[in-house]
Amino acid sequence: MEILSSRILLRPADAEASRRFYRDVLGLAVYREFGPPEDPGVVFFLGQGLLEVSKHSGGPAHGGPGIWLQVRDVQAEHDRLASAGVAVIRGPVTEPWGLVEMWIEDPDGTPIVLVEIPRDHPLRRDQR
Repeated sequence: MEILSSRILLRPADAEASRRFYRDVLGLAVYREFGPPEDPGVVFFLGQGLLEVSKHSGGPAHGGPGIWLQVRDVQAEHDRLASAGVAVIRGPVTEPWGLVEMWIEDPDGTPIVLVEIPRDHPLRRDQR
């Protein structure tokens, strides 16, 4: 299988609340919008991937995968998001594996992990 592109699909209970959260609170850039202007599906950039938030499918929001977002400075994002009223599930912690992680949730409870990779972490070193 040759993967040319990928994206995470969310089918939230409240599409507008989720669009506002990803666009206005997290500040993700919009890749494209589609569908009716009054209730569009929106595809956001996610670094090397994409995140699509489109109209709810009619059933309850399902417990799907979480989202892992690498950021430059977890503490700065903590301060920014907390001041914007985002509930921080767990504040920044340096994990035993050396990454700094903070946990939040989107309006449907989808877990989002914000991750900072410290300069001295093996993920930053040349692997040659």
